Amino acid sequence: MGSKSDQEVMCHTEKTLEDFGISFEKLTSSAHRNPERTKRIVKTAEKQGTKLIIAGAGMSAALPGFVASQTTLPVIGVPLISSPLSGLDSLLSMMQMPSGVPVATLALGKAGAKNAGILAAQILAVSDKRLKKRLIEFKKSLKK
Repeated sequence: MGSKSDQEVMCHTEKTLEDFGISFEKLTSSAHRNPERTKRIVKTAEKQGTKLIIAGAGMSAALPGFVASQTTLPVIGVPLISSPLSGLDSLLSMMQMPSGVPVATLALGKAGAKNAGILAAQILAVSDKRLKKRLIEFKKSLKK
């Protein structure tokens, strides 16, 4: 997250990851206020074997793009509604990344936060049969 105030929405990502049994680390670091720290976090994540990064941010929403510029890991961006523009600024910042610096941009707010956890599970399930079974069950539960 770019700021502690993002926790209110990003807790839905955490809950979704927990429901799928996916381990994660939750960190807060601003791409604007502390870019060197944020860069160290990304580089450390790579060295520790992290498979992907979910980054939630509001307003200029620089965090997901900055993270994506520092790694080859998949980056999932969650645009947060935290400005007078009702999140449109966040959404556009994430989805207009230049060629070569992709950010998988999801819906605004709570729906995007939940979907970030689900998309992470889908990416990881490509090489995890146990997780794939959980996803199949999850998708079946949506039909009820």
